[in-house]
Amino acid sequence: MGKGEVKDVREVVEALYRTESRQVLATLIRLLGDFETAEEALHDAFAVAVEQWARDGVPANPRAWLVSTGRFKAIDGMRRRARFDASLTELAKQLDHATSHDEEWSDESVNDDRLRLIFTCCHPALSPEAQVAMTMREVCGLSTEEVARAFLTKPVTVAQRIVRAKTKIRETRIPYEVPREKALPDRLDAVLRIIYLVFNEGYSASSGDSLTRHDLSGEAIRLGRVLIELLPETEAIGLLGLMLLQDSRRPARTSKTGDLILLEDQDRSLWNQNQITEGVSLVQQALSAGQVGPYTIQAAIAAAHAQAASSAETDWSQIVALYDLLIQAHPSPVIELNRAVAVAMRDGPIAGLALIDAILMRGELGNYHLAHAARADLYRRLGQVAEARASYERAIGLTQQEPERRFLGKRLSELNT
Repeated sequence: MGKGEVKDVREVVEALYRTESRQVLATLIRLLGDFETAEEALHDAFAVAVEQWARDGVPANPRAWLVSTGRFKAIDGMRRRARFDASLTELAKQLDHATSHDEEWSDESVNDDRLRLIFTCCHPALSPEAQVAMTMREVCGLSTEEVARAFLTKPVTVAQRIVRAKTKIRETRIPYEVPREKALPDRLDAVLRIIYLVFNEGYSASSGDSLTRHDLSGEAIRLGRVLIELLPETEAIGLLGLMLLQDSRRPARTSKTGDLILLEDQDRSLWNQNQITEGVSLVQQALSAGQVGPYTIQAAIAAAHAQAASSAETDWSQIVALYDLLIQAHPSPVIELNRAVAVAMRDGPIAGLALIDAILMRGELGNYHLAHAARADLYRRLGQVAEARASYERAIGLTQQEPERRFLGKRLSELNT
């Protein structure tokens, strides 16, 4: 085989790694019963593929070939190490016997394995930080360095979290399974929470020089698609709709220089209409189920924004009513703040300010920069410069994101002109 053909095979293997490696890993974890063993087997299988496919050609079912080869390499490695550890002999025999059937890696079982992996990474016995790290690393396939960059953490910290999580999974024998029907709602909520946390960090980075991280929001959307493909629960459908609708505004949220553009000032012709169409369809599908949860309600709010031709034509009464439902389903001072902003758009700045001040008077959101930014904006609209200036300065002191800091600083400077 010539150099060009070898290069072609390498490109095929690299493409398969990008698209299939997480599915292959999920099945190997089930077959071999251990994350580290499965990850080593995965890399061995792809290394063998480069060499063997260049000689014999790409097999008809590459995924099954990779699973089979990874399984064989892991068991063979155990047998070789058994010379030094006799306990591995019996383990190798058990694995060989238990994983010797072709149906172990059929398309249907691989899909089940992907779902098992998601629920295992989001198991409530793991800390929230570990759940995020495990999901990003094992399900999304991001490197430790990429996860660390995404959440402004040191790679060694992320690596330690992952190691501790894998140790806990192994030592406490956390089952590699989708929860039974009775336990599913609570466990699904943890999975949805982690996916939305990943999306939000990409949609509106908590700090740093960039407003958005499309790689993260894109991974969360991909994960959301996998979840509803494998488990089409109402709130999972609502969450995917919510993420698509929010992400549809991404091209209009920043200027060419990276500066923040508020929703009311965005060029709506830049919004992604394909995402809006799909997102609205998913929202309607979720709403038709009858009993809805917080993700579906938030998605309905996003749909109301997406379907309005301008801020002035937005149905603010509908949005306030949806926030009322959301507060009942998921009480939160941040949701109350968002409702207050919607009330201000419907009834005027004074009505919105009264609600925001009531939240702050309770001692909640005192260190939340968006509460002070919203308060400043309403005072600005009322022409009360001194109050607006004080709130803008408070918001600037609390924000850790550079585009938001620049935006607030610009608004502050405009008060003096």
